[in-house]
Order: sequence, then structure tokens, then C-alpha cells
Amino acid sequence: MKTAAQEEKLIRVSSQKGVNVYYIETDKFKTNTINVFFHDELSRERATLNALLPAVLRRGTEKLPTQQDIALFLEEQYGAVFDCYVDKKGERQIMLFHMAYIADKYTGRDTKLFDNVFGLLFDIITAPALRNGCFREDYTAQEKENLRRLIEGRINEKDRYAIERCYEEMCSNEPFGIYEYGCVEDIEKITPDILYRHYAKFLEELPVDVFLSGSFTDEEINRVVQKFGEMKRGFWKNIDAGGIYRRPDVIKEVTEKLDVNQSKLSLGFRTNTAPSDIDYHALMVYNSILGGGIHSKLFRNVREKEGLAYYVFSMLESFKGLMLVTCGIDGKNKNRTIDLVKAQMDEIKNGVISDHEINSSKMYLENVIRSMRDNQFQTVSFYLNQVIAGTNDDFDDLIGKVNAVTKQEVSELGNKIFLDTIYFLTTKDGREEI
Repeated sequence: MKTAAQEEKLIRVSSQKGVNVYYIETDKFKTNTINVFFHDELSRERATLNALLPAVLRRGTEKLPTQQDIALFLEEQYGAVFDCYVDKKGERQIMLFHMAYIADKYTGRDTKLFDNVFGLLFDIITAPALRNGCFREDYTAQEKENLRRLIEGRINEKDRYAIERCYEEMCSNEPFGIYEYGCVEDIEKITPDILYRHYAKFLEELPVDVFLSGSFTDEEINRVVQKFGEMKRGFWKNIDAGGIYRRPDVIKEVTEKLDVNQSKLSLGFRTNTAPSDIDYHALMVYNSILGGGIHSKLFRNVREKEGLAYYVFSMLESFKGLMLVTCGIDGKNKNRTIDLVKAQMDEIKNGVISDHEINSSKMYLENVIRSMRDNQFQTVSFYLNQVIAGTNDDFDDLIGKVNAVTKQEVSELGNKIFLDTIYFLTTKDGREEI
């Protein structure tokens, strides 16, 4: 009988022409998923094109030229689900095409859903609905408008907006500062012809990772390898990890004033630690001790003891080597909050870490990691991260490395972390504390 760890072991079954196919065999879920990740370097020139392309591709294929046709077809496949979207990991922009469908053994019938759903997924990627050898004008125009609304609408979620703006200001001269959905200013320049020419290069040049998760037969796996091997491919890119190691010369301070009921303060730090570094797991524990939950120094001291924040937490952007502390506060408490955050970080650096703090932090991380293996897509995302980072950990490996971290390793890591940017989102008539 297979253990959970054995079921989730990642196997690379094929690597050809810049396309890697991986298989995560597991009986834990009733669904099979096929996940296709296209990777590109974040750049102003291509970010908006890459964001728009999946939205246009999902509108229709040669065989199923409308979204309604696709929706009806998926419903006939026992309610199979397709989705696509854009993400970024460090200075890498990722375009995901995702298909989930019930495994044949759970349908109660002699079904062959794989052939149909994989055929549709591959057609969405490689055989889109065209008109006169180009993307349809109406589909392109409609998705351009949807993209414009998405970019302009991010300001409506103020908590998330403050985080993203801090990152953008922090990395304003680096690719990571580019929003993964691009820029409104670049949308109008895109025509169906420009987008289609970009699409041709997209298929030929971008490295691709395909992840199969669930219970697949050898025949089905070979079919995936065969079809992606038939794609016309040219010289595919090698995506660089980007800049991680940096000590800021000065601390950047940015204040933005909007109609908000609650001020948002975000502090951006350079950790100078990559996921493949030997002390990365100490960084995970450091972040948990600092602001990873109700056991953390920030929660107990900034929120509970001093009452300065409505919420406060810290988070890592591992692939760029960044850590961000963010909180909702009264604008008058800005400077007091900054000083108190710095004081908590000084405590960690000076080794003022209780047994309760480090044990609770490790327990919290272990629970987070274990919960990931109970979600099929998070399992895929976990192993994608391992591939990108060049590490080979499974869930149990990661838990073991986290639990092996010592207080001394955590405190020593604090010497590598430097404040880079203070971003403050406040009311239009708000006053900062002097």
C-alpha cells in the first residue's frame, strides 16, 4: 500500500524541446488534473500580451468556436472544469491552463474522459478560434476591455493593493515591479494581428511544464508527451532567476492618499535568501515567528499588547527574496508601528526567541505544509515551486528541514534582512505622526 508521501512523489516522465512533463500519482482525489504552465520573463514589452492571450484563447477553438460551446462540452464530460490565468513568481510570468475532471473509475461507467478533456485543453492552447487567419476582432476587443477593468479594479481591494504597491515601489527598477497583468497603457496598442504574432512566438519559444495529477494510465501519459512533442518549437528561452541579493543604500518612503477608512502600512524587506539557499528554511521559521499567525511577535505585541493594528502579518515572496510586513492602522500611529515592528525584528536578531515562539512557528508551518497535500492544485503548485527553485523536496522533506532549524540559525538569518521600502496608504486628509 502506498503512503501519502509515495503517492505524491514527483516523476519527470519526459523532457523534449523545452517541454517537461511531470506526473504526480495519487489516489487521494477523485479528480485528475492536467496543468500546463508557460513561463516567460517579466517584461513591460510582453506582460500585457501574455495576460491577454489566455483570455482570448479560452473564448473558443476551431471545433468549439464559442464559450457556450466549450461550456456545454465540459458539462457533457461529467462537469469537467477548465480555467486559465496569469501569475508571477519572482521575475517569472506564468500563464496557466488548467483542466480538472472526474477520474474514470469514479463515474460508474466505462468512460474515457481523458481523451475528450485533454483534446479540448490542447485545442484551446494550439487550435484557437480564428477569423481570416487571425484572432477574432470581437473576442480580442472584449477581452481587452475585461483586462482593462481587471487592472483598474485592483484599487478596490485596498489591503491587497497596498501590498502590491509596496512591491512595485520597492522593485520599480526591476522586472518584479511589473504587474503580472500588465499595464492599461499598453492594452490599446494590441491588435488581433499583434496578439496572434505574439501567440506564435509564445508557442515556439516559451518553456513549458505540464503536470498530471491523479491516476493516469501509461497510455494517457504517453499521449500527453506525444501531443506536446508535436508542437512546433523553435529556440526556447532560458528563464533567469532574477536578482535576489541586494542591500538597499537608502530606505524608500512612499505615501499615497486615497478614499480609505483605514490606513495601510506595508514595509518591504530584502532577505537576501533564495529558496535554494541552505538557510531558506530558517527564513521560513523567521517569518513565522515574526508575523505568521497568532503566536507571532507582531500579532502579540503590535496588535494585542499595544493595540496599534487592526490586522498585522508578514509574508514571503520567496522567488524574489522579499519579505513584507503589512498592517491596517490609524494614520496617526504610523511611526510608532514602524518602530515596534523594527523592535520585534531586533529581538529575533538578538536571539530573544522563546521556546513557545519557535515551537509554535514550526507547528504552524507544518500544518500549512500538510494542508497543501490535501488540495490537489496546491500539491501541483508545491511541486512546480520545487522545479522553479531547483530543489527536490517533497512535503515530508520540507517539514523535516523546517523542524531541524535552530534558534541560532533564525537569529543569524536576521543579519541578512534589510528594510528597503515603507509604503503608506492613507486618507486624503490624513496626517502622519510627527
